[in-house]
Amino acid sequence: QLQLAESGGGVVQPGGSLRLACEASENTLTHYSIGWFRQAPGKEREGVSCISSFDGSTHYVDSLKGRFIITRDMAQDTVYLQMNDLKPEDTAVYYCAAGPPRRCQMVVTMTAPPGFDYWGRGTQVTVSS
Repeated sequence: QLQLAESGGGVVQPGGSLRLACEASENTLTHYSIGWFRQAPGKEREGVSCISSFDGSTHYVDSLKGRFIITRDMAQDTVYLQMNDLKPEDTAVYYCAAGPPRRCQMVVTMTAPPGFDYWGRGTQVTVSS
């Protein structure tokens, strides 16, 4: 059974950084793309970034390009989301999800990308002074 577990959330001041981790079941990253999503209170869930299992390409929502960086460690079955220059509007619960190899672009262009059926429980990120 494919499982995902996020970690690394916390409270940070504006301008600070956090690195989130999404630890997946063994060999997941070989077969599944991993997307990061976030949901702020009272708002719809939105896609943040994705890394493709098909070709290793990375995708970002336009508003976050340059601040967030997604990487993966295949040996550790872990995907990371480095978040820099954090702003109060980045406050949200961050989730990772596994989906089809060639649908990564959909994570950052669709509200509910099809096929991303496996989800972690989320990690809270709070940006506050």
